[in-house]
Amino acid sequence: MKNTALTHIHESLGAKMVPFADYNMPVQYEGVNAEHLTVRSSVGVFDVSHMGEFFLEGKNALALIQKVTSNDASKLFNGKVQYSCLPNNDGGIVDDLLVYRVNEEKYMLVVNASNIDKDWNWISIHNDLGVKMTNKSSETSLLAVQGPKAAETLQSLTDIDLKSMEYYTFKIGTFAGIENVTVSATGYTGSGGFEIYFKNKDAVHMWTEIFKAGEKFGIKPIGLAARDTLRLEMGFCLYGNDINDTTSPIEAGLSWITKFTKDFVNAEALKKQKEDGVTKKLVAFEIDNKGIPRHGYVIVDKNGNIIGEVTSGTMSPSLKKGIGMGYVPKAYAKLGSKINIQVRNKAIAATVVKLPFYKG
Repeated sequence: MKNTALTHIHESLGAKMVPFADYNMPVQYEGVNAEHLTVRSSVGVFDVSHMGEFFLEGKNALALIQKVTSNDASKLFNGKVQYSCLPNNDGGIVDDLLVYRVNEEKYMLVVNASNIDKDWNWISIHNDLGVKMTNKSSETSLLAVQGPKAAETLQSLTDIDLKSMEYYTFKIGTFAGIENVTVSATGYTGSGGFEIYFKNKDAVHMWTEIFKAGEKFGIKPIGLAARDTLRLEMGFCLYGNDINDTTSPIEAGLSWITKFTKDFVNAEALKKQKEDGVTKKLVAFEIDNKGIPRHGYVIVDKNGNIIGEVTSGTMSPSLKKGIGMGYVPKAYAKLGSKINIQVRNKAIAATVVKLPFYKG
């Protein structure tokens, strides 16, 4: 089991630690609901140093990214971030990721922790363009500082004008006295904030300075469990649950990051799927009355016939109701459609709704 540079701090704070993607990670500190609401109302800090960071450099770096990702990275400019995915040859998804354009010949790819080796091998196989690839995952720490008070918390630590940064942009500068820190206006919570990339050796210093700066805003450490409930309220896909090697980006509602203005791995098959239509779709649903949907629960029609499975589900701390996502046949994918979730031995009524669940 690997540790992040901050594992000892999480343990000293009494965090409940769990194995996740080969890392010893904090799942919660004071409790999921309290941590969730801290991020929605003020500011919280996630240690997400288990994520992977690859650098692609050289005159063909963009060409390689265009080849392996579904989105159109030619639209990026220096300091811009793009959400994308790595399609496989079978209609599924190797991983979803973020693409950062540092400059014309240098890009950073941020990938899911559980897929670091898989993604590295996949991109390497397609790198017949002489692109220099560097995996800096094990030497990079990453803190996500999220919530409406994030900018106020962090501004005293940097001369980067945080409030003027647009969503999905980043800047490289001095942060808490450390040079060459990447500050990104991205996040997985839907409540605004920043992700901060730096070297492992600076992790304790960064953590300490951020918590000092946020003390007046009631800053708290947040675990992975609240990260999951926050992202689900926004309807963001979680790799391994809502998307995987067998689900297509078209089925998952990710057509918006699948651009057929260029050629990429399995583009023809995905284009045909988009034109012909899909047989199943990832939908969002709310439980009509009481009940909590969980990953793996069966979705049934009014006659009890199995029509799908819950990919993500929880009791929403913000909305105080059961919410979830799952794949169902196209006939049940329309907004307002009635479905049922099999919770233990009982079929619980639910309604297909529009994302996000949480409107802010």
